[in-house]
Amino acid sequence: MKKWGSVIVAAMLTLTLTVAGCANQGSSTGGADASEILVGVILPVTGNNATDGKDMQNAIEMAVKKINDSGGVVGKKLKVEVADDGCDPQMATTAANKLVSQNVVAVVGGYCSGATLPSSGVFKNANIPMIVPAANSAKLPAQGYDTLFLINGLTPDQAQTAADYMAANQAKKVVLIHDNSAYAKDLADFAKASVEKSGGTVIAYEAINPEEKDFSALVTKIKGLQPDATYFTGYYAAGGLMVKQFKQKGVSGLFFAGDGSFSEDVIKIAGADNAEGLLITATPTAEFIEGAEAFTSDYKQTYNNLAPGPFSALSYNAVNLLADAIGRANSTDRDAIKKAIKETKDFKALGQTISFNAQNTLDNSNFAVLKVTGGKFTLAK
Repeated sequence: MKKWGSVIVAAMLTLTLTVAGCANQGSSTGGADASEILVGVILPVTGNNATDGKDMQNAIEMAVKKINDSGGVVGKKLKVEVADDGCDPQMATTAANKLVSQNVVAVVGGYCSGATLPSSGVFKNANIPMIVPAANSAKLPAQGYDTLFLINGLTPDQAQTAADYMAANQAKKVVLIHDNSAYAKDLADFAKASVEKSGGTVIAYEAINPEEKDFSALVTKIKGLQPDATYFTGYYAAGGLMVKQFKQKGVSGLFFAGDGSFSEDVIKIAGADNAEGLLITATPTAEFIEGAEAFTSDYKQTYNNLAPGPFSALSYNAVNLLADAIGRANSTDRDAIKKAIKETKDFKALGQTISFNAQNTLDNSNFAVLKVTGGKFTLAK
């Protein structure tokens, strides 16, 4: 019995090691075969920001298809693995760890800064380079991660863009409202400094719960202050409701929102009449980018005449930048890819020329002010 027991134990041990070996072999490729390069994509696929997340995913998949149809990179095809961060820090950590376990060579994504902050730490610990096309809190580059690269302008640039527009339109008394998310609080703090630097006065600095539906008490309070401008720095689900309630109660002054509210959904939620005149500080969409006509046409043709959203061009650019870096590195080694991204100089992309400074952020801001006119976004004068 002892002899057979030893044989059985040995056999079981052999089987366990064989299974473990197969599992490790599978995880080493992250679901990609030898002819593929696995790239992680981390976005809000569910939740309040899923519309923009899906738009970014669409643009990423368009870029991947075009690259693969042209022969791929270093003789291999790109393959994407999407993980849902839900714009939630805990979900983002889980999603990031999922991509690490799949052994992706690099990551494209990051919409909400509050979710991107923890996920970028996970990727840093795994030495996986990450190109971020949307999230833009100044807290992201402040982490000092050599794996993190931002191709959107930062919150200080966005805040100054808003303050300059207010000053040019004699908006001196300013209300700031954020939703306590990392991105919104960051933008509100920088906006306060920018408004005061430009000669304005912040007459109220308020925080909301983004899950609330009724902001009537806050709106009534602000109406009594008679502001020249209000700047909401949170996301479009709450932003649309706030725009609607401001208009219905007749609050004075301009109404601004940050790029977290830059979505067709903010107009739908507010209603076109209520959203009329809404100002957004954001990176212009593809329709406002000279040279992006083919991209816009292809996007509409691919996705049932749906117009590309606010971060589609940037997401498309992020994939093409990554492919270019892998090509220049002539390798799928993470250190080699990271080095190639860092050394990027004057990479021509839709609406931007990408070079990175010492903080791995853009040398030049790409923010503008857009205005809702006739139910559509237009460039504000």
